[in-house]
Amino acid sequence: MFSKIKHVDDGDHWASISDLMSGLMIVFLFVSIVYMLNVSQSQQHVKELAVTYQEAQVALYDDLLKEFENDLEKWMATIDKDTLSIEFFEPDILFQQGQSAVTRRFREILDDFFPRYLNIIFSDKFKDVISEVRIEGHTSSEWRVNIDEHEAYFNNMRLSQERTLSVLYYCYGIIKDDVAKKLMKQNITANGLSSSRLILDKAGTEDKMRSRRVAFRTVTNSEQRIVQILQEFTR
Repeated sequence: MFSKIKHVDDGDHWASISDLMSGLMIVFLFVSIVYMLNVSQSQQHVKELAVTYQEAQVALYDDLLKEFENDLEKWMATIDKDTLSIEFFEPDILFQQGQSAVTRRFREILDDFFPRYLNIIFSDKFKDVISEVRIEGHTSSEWRVNIDEHEAYFNNMRLSQERTLSVLYYCYGIIKDDVAKKLMKQNITANGLSSSRLILDKAGTEDKMRSRRVAFRTVTNSEQRIVQILQEFTR
């Protein structure tokens, strides 16, 4: 006796495939929803962080301005709100021409300025949002006569680096507290930039006097924190 063979109806076959596809679509939909929620949460986190650090930057600028606004004119200095840089502009006050040693007048300014500056940037209010303080040395594009622009650039690079090291060395000697000295070594750097960031007048011509300057630039760690959040999200 032949055994009965059970035939699967084509309708049942396609129904099974349809059920499978429906199930997969639900899984994909669920994954997509979870992904979008994670993206939304990450974007919200980044947005909140950006707002927090923007507020911190404004607060830091306000505190620096409040502390130094009565001194800026006599120091020939300005505070840049966007870069949080305190820039000293009078080249004859800062260094003798072609020399890297800090002048007596600039030492007097640093004696007054630098301890007060540290009290702000290393305070509990800002210590968690600051990643670096850069002492930046800037020069004009000129050097001695009969020197081409490339050689002038590198001569000025060497000079600007030596000058920022002199400023950092002198500032380090001003501070007597060991904890503050440790924070300086961890956070303050000397950066010679030669003539790479010239100041131009309204006609687009180099302002050689104002291009020769020293800046104390405060760098926040907001960009680093945003990168960390994105890296954690993509793991």
